[in-house]
Amino acid sequence: MGTLDSALGISPQVLALRAQKTELLAANIANSDTPGYKARDIDFSAAMRSASGAQDEMTRTHAAHLNTSGTPGSVEPMYRLPSQPSLDGNTVESQREHAEFMDNAMRYQASLNLLDGRINSLRTAIRGQV
Repeated sequence: MGTLDSALGISPQVLALRAQKTELLAANIANSDTPGYKARDIDFSAAMRSASGAQDEMTRTHAAHLNTSGTPGSVEPMYRLPSQPSLDGNTVESQREHAEFMDNAMRYQASLNLLDGRINSLRTAIRGQV
């Protein structure tokens, strides 16, 4: 399975992080009128560094082996600081959230297209067709 993982590269982790970011942004948008709601997001650059480092980590193969700290490639969401705080304590800035959501959606689609291309290349290599 290691060969397949190396062939796909970091694309599966990118898609998982983009999906996590989508969920957070959607929750922010849904709670834009909820008093006291704190907008959350992930630092995508830090998440990618963590995910790419996770590919190089050793795998725990026995219960007696030492456990690695946390889940490889996982990043905890952080609270976003608003440029203008609201009176009700809500930190969601609707325009910013919508822009971030659209940007993330486009990047998710681009990552999906890249992964699809890699899978098609592997399929062609396996079948031996040009």
